[in-house]
Amino acid sequence: MPVKIIHKHKLATRWMHWINFPLLTIMIWSGMLIYWANDVYQIKIGNTVLVKFFPEWFYNFFHVPHRLAEGMAFHFVFMWLFMMNGLFYVCYTLFSGEWRYLLPNKKSFKEAWQVLLQDLHLRKEKPPQTKYNAAQRVAYSMIILMGLGSIITGLAIYKPFQLQWLLTLCGGYEVARVIHFVLTIGYVLFFVIHIVQVILAGWNNFRAMVAGFEIIKVKEEAAPTTIENKE
Repeated sequence: MPVKIIHKHKLATRWMHWINFPLLTIMIWSGMLIYWANDVYQIKIGNTVLVKFFPEWFYNFFHVPHRLAEGMAFHFVFMWLFMMNGLFYVCYTLFSGEWRYLLPNKKSFKEAWQVLLQDLHLRKEKPPQTKYNAAQRVAYSMIILMGLGSIITGLAIYKPFQLQWLLTLCGGYEVARVIHFVLTIGYVLFFVIHIVQVILAGWNNFRAMVAGFEIIKVKEEAAPTTIENKE
């Protein structure tokens, strides 16, 4: 069966995607080392703790305790690399015109729901898709906004006295820290969902982010036949 090569992702997009993956992983891990020093977040009713982020066994299993200095060193170094990569990506997306494929439109949220239903096998008809489907448009745009939020709140926490105006804009130190923490949980959830989606989409989709193209099988058109009428 003949195949057709469809070019999907440009080299710059692929490079920044794969650079961002280890950067964000290191940021999350080093953030966990910092959080251990003051892991105050929990959900409780009265004096009864319902949920604690994270339980004692988690820290002990991953050998997280007592590594505050190490966590801060990694976090503050890779913060700048993460910020620069994000800035380059946003600038490239704007100036190259890739934003046309990425930003959601007025139909994206409705179509994103259709994508979810299809992934859950509750809908057979495939929603319309260009380079990205509607769910990807919404998710990837949200990740960009989340990255901006992490940088703003992170700088406010990092330099609360020098950047007091930024800290005030975030609502104070405690509010900035909560937002920073919630955004980190959002990244973890995005990682999990994203990896599951990549597995479900198959090798062709993964190859597009590695090599830049997809290979589509094309059905051969049957040759027309003629029928002779015999009288």
